[in-house]
Amino acid sequence: MSTSEHAYVEVREGVRYVRGSRVALASLVWLWRDGQSAEAIREAYPTLRLAEVYGALAYYLDHQGEVDRELAEGLAEFDAQRAAAEAADPARYAALRQRFAAARAQETAS
Repeated sequence: MSTSEHAYVEVREGVRYVRGSRVALASLVWLWRDGQSAEAIREAYPTLRLAEVYGALAYYLDHQGEVDRELAEGLAEFDAQRAAAEAADPARYAALRQRFAAARAQETAS
């Protein structure tokens, strides 16, 4: 992970954040990759200034390969932890899936 100084992004404890905030760069990147504009991302994170959102996104574009690898690694780790938790208690997860399906069906019927 690059630790060089950047105006809008800093690394703390191995995680990239919008400088001076508690907003992880990954949070902005996921929204941006999902098609959200910088203005919409700013609305989702009202503690940030629009310039900070644009600056963080510019940083992402300058370091896209490295950040994308980190995001993929984090997602793979999450998926592995979820699979391990489900393997440890399959009945609980089956019940959760049934509850979610029932809630979706009820929402669709409304």
